[in-house]
Amino acid sequence: MTDKRSLLLFVLLVLSCTLFLLWNLRAPMGFILSLRLTKLAALCVVGGAIGTATVLFQTIAANRMLTPGIVGFDALFVFIQTMLVLTLGGIGFAGLPSLAQFGIETFVLVATALALFSVLLRKGADDILRLVLTGVILGVLLRGLAGLAQRLLDPSEFAIVQQASFATFSGVNQNQLVIASLILILCFGVAMRMARFLDIVALGRNVALPLGLDYDRVVFAALGLVALLVATSTALVGPITFLGLLASSLAHAALPTWRHAKLLPAAAMIGATILVAGQFVFERLLGLQSTLTVIVEFAGGLLFLFLVLRRPKP
Repeated sequence: MTDKRSLLLFVLLVLSCTLFLLWNLRAPMGFILSLRLTKLAALCVVGGAIGTATVLFQTIAANRMLTPGIVGFDALFVFIQTMLVLTLGGIGFAGLPSLAQFGIETFVLVATALALFSVLLRKGADDILRLVLTGVILGVLLRGLAGLAQRLLDPSEFAIVQQASFATFSGVNQNQLVIASLILILCFGVAMRMARFLDIVALGRNVALPLGLDYDRVVFAALGLVALLVATSTALVGPITFLGLLASSLAHAALPTWRHAKLLPAAAMIGATILVAGQFVFERLLGLQSTLTVIVEFAGGLLFLFLVLRRPKP
């Protein structure tokens, strides 16, 4: 039954991608297909990366209501954009090579996340709650600092920061996309090799240690994958906080299993399907632009409130 549901998720993803590529395709077909393929690849890469990272993070935190974004990735991304514009100016920021900007953003996001993980969990990987709370407070601090710095910008520079601070799939650089795709493939492959260890991690530290698992090592490795996946996808298109919550929740609902070898691909496929199908509806059917991320965040926020407020089963 699980394999049939996984196959259905794959079929839905393929159908969404086919509709996105071929719907209302007109001449010049080659040029239009190249643009659509680039955007489609970005949608799949970001959806797959965030879906995979969220399942990993929820397993480590032993909480299905959390997402990696709660650690403050989105706030740090906005802070980086603000400081780049404040330091370089609007013209300097616009003239910054795309690969250099992508590299700076990815490096800072990954380095900050790894520093946070290593400092807070240096005594062991059993204090995830302190990590999450610190991430929330750090996010609030960075938002405040970004808001203060934005007051020093002139209106045109502030507009640049605002535009760069929201997720967009239009005009994705192909070189950045290739790098992000390679990182996703590498991280996903490592996560799948760790799947059987993650199954044991999900049982909890007190159960995993007597079973002979190097619990701390597995958790640190998984957190490194989370940092790399979220940092890369955020640097590529911008922050999407609640997409992972949607993908992970739907993956657990579609595949009632504890095996990460099934959950990780399911969450990746669902995350990609949400973005591709959503972009198809808004862009092809409704003729709207730059509204998908708003809807995803709204739906994810509602789901988060539902998970927080629902009564636990007796």
